[in-house]
Amino acid sequence: MPNKALRILIADEQHFQRMRIERLFNQLNYYRIAPVHCLEELLTLVDYGCEPFDLVVINASMAGDALNLLDFFRFNAQVRHAFIYEGQRAKLPPIPACEQQKIQVSHTSLPDLASISRLMALVDRRLPSVGTVISVR
Repeated sequence: MPNKALRILIADEQHFQRMRIERLFNQLNYYRIAPVHCLEELLTLVDYGCEPFDLVVINASMAGDALNLLDFFRFNAQVRHAFIYEGQRAKLPPIPACEQQKIQVSHTSLPDLASISRLMALVDRRLPSVGTVISVR
């Protein structure tokens, strides 16, 4: 049974893609989702949030050269897990196996239901985890 208290943030510049990803989460009974359309909005919510996000799903191209996504998620206590898609386009390096529980990088253009289901099997655990990075190829 899904933990409906999980906080999920979806970041993509394209409204249609944000909505499509949100619907995938809804199909899995996750509804506590905050969609954002720009990097500044993501940074504001993460930096000034009163509680950490359990998962941030982000299009790698959103950060461009303005932010090193891997370091940002690796060292940010306000984000427990991160899923970065379109990682190949952003030329993200491979993630060490020891960090793959906090950050995942996918080279697909958009996550599908199967990848979101696998991701949530790692994220949706009853015991709180301390930061996790995941890498999907």
